Amino acid sequence: MRLRVLPLIVAVAILVAALAADAQQGGKVPRIGYLGDLPGPHVEALRQGLQDLGYREGQPLVIEYRWAEGKAERLPTLAAELVQLPVDLLIAQGGQASRAAKQATSTILIVMVPAGNPESLGLVARLARPGGNISGVSTMGLDLGGKQLELLKEAVPGMSRVAVLLNPTNPGATPEGWRGMDDTARALGLTLSRIEARGADELERAFAAIATAHPDALFVGQDAFLFSHRFRIVDFAAQHRLPMISMYREWADTGGF
Repeated sequence: MRLRVLPLIVAVAILVAALAADAQQGGKVPRIGYLGDLPGPHVEALRQGLQDLGYREGQPLVIEYRWAEGKAERLPTLAAELVQLPVDLLIAQGGQASRAAKQATSTILIVMVPAGNPESLGLVARLARPGGNISGVSTMGLDLGGKQLELLKEAVPGMSRVAVLLNPTNPGATPEGWRGMDDTARALGLTLSRIEARGADELERAFAAIATAHPDALFVGQDAFLFSHRFRIVDFAAQHRLPMISMYREWADTGGF
């Protein structure tokens, strides 16, 4: 599966543009809320998508940004701020932001870009008929963990120990979510060492734990916080000559293998 940020966000840009067109007719400037961990390629892709459709931020729409900056516990408060402004549309970057947005409002339309399995996260009733006020893109990243391990094993045939960097506060990081990956690891004769990082201040400690474990490769779990700090993670892997695998192409563009 090959996912690109720009095609995912263009659909959101079209929705925002439609909202702006409707608001212009009533003389109202539409206000869009954007909730996430840190600015990244999703934001630039949104701006590019709007520009391609003839719209620019501030003309004729306003985008209100709220960033958790590596502290997921701030997301509910930030989501509530956006709802109280109020905003006409709420864009949530990642599963944690999507869940915070869902808890903050049942009436404002929420677009997730992207999140994990929205059904297991409690965001929708069913994938076939989600209902409610949330829509967007789901990547089902944990479901691909086993296949990613197989690809990593093909690239590094002699590996036996893999460090798995994850954010335990991510609602998708549950024993059930990792079961398929654990089954694949056993079949491949791999030992997985899970290393946790809940926020930016825990990354250095996680790096030290990975270095102490002396793994043959690094697996980075799907998570908005980890994604926003991909430059630090890729630099660490390069310094320690660790082959790594992760979910999105942007990791490779950053320099990761």
